[in-house]
Amino acid sequence: MATKKKRTPNVENDSWVVVAADSLVDTQERDSDPAFVKLRNPSTDAAALYMLGSDDVQLYEVKAFEEDCHSWFVGQTVQRDGRLIFVTPMDPVYLILPYLIKSGQEGKFQPVDQVVTDEEFPACSRLLSCTRSRASLHHIAEEKEVGSRKFHRYSQERTMNWLKKKVERMVIALKKKNISVGEGVKSSTYIRLKSESDNHEEDFLRYAHGLISEYISGDLSKALLKHLELPELTSPKETEPPSKKRKLSEKPVEAGEDYTKFNSADFERKPPKKMTAAQKTLAKVDKTGMKPMSSFFSPKVKAEKK
Repeated sequence: MATKKKRTPNVENDSWVVVAADSLVDTQERDSDPAFVKLRNPSTDAAALYMLGSDDVQLYEVKAFEEDCHSWFVGQTVQRDGRLIFVTPMDPVYLILPYLIKSGQEGKFQPVDQVVTDEEFPACSRLLSCTRSRASLHHIAEEKEVGSRKFHRYSQERTMNWLKKKVERMVIALKKKNISVGEGVKSSTYIRLKSESDNHEEDFLRYAHGLISEYISGDLSKALLKHLELPELTSPKETEPPSKKRKLSEKPVEAGEDYTKFNSADFERKPPKKMTAAQKTLAKVDKTGMKPMSSFFSPKVKAEKK
């Protein structure tokens, strides 16, 4: 369903059009409303926009599908921001993982409340309130219980096994939905070029690995590639996920080519090609009285009846 949320209270009709599940906007039985929050992106380590559901029970990823010069008609008003915002559920463990990796450098067990802290992004502590966040920590860390308290230490082995299962489940989903991957697909249009038998298991694994890599660091992505026993590619291939994020991102879409260079005064045009000896001889021929070649292909004029 589509909903909208005010961006700035002082500007009328300055809104977002959001596509989200009914469970996200249904807050009748909740104590708090869903809220947009800035958190550290686990892949880029930069600030990114997310949403925490009512009572922080669920984390949602926020992505914007953007087209140039678009707007929305909502009721009797025009929403000038033409982006379509998608809010989809996301596993909070992806965002907790970088904090555990950093604390794991100390090599000791620590309370997770002391690990998931960030002065630049204080809302990160709310990730631990998400359903099953704490219960899922054993997938990426060793656990030790002392009295009534639990302590955790990052585990590379457990993390690799957890990510491998994520990739395998992604492969199952891709096959179930008949998503074409591999060299038989044109990534820009998803057009099938080869038969389904050409879709090898490695193609699915690489595609799924690329999707999962959007939520982990570059180092983890390379380690996961080795854990999947897949050789690293020296150049991009169509088995990797297509550039669907060109428009599905938090940032404005940029042109892939600099077309302004053709309007520049500094743009150097190629010099004309040199004429061959035959062309030079033909150019010296006296063409007086000769008809051009195009005249032989012009339509005939019908004679008028008297």
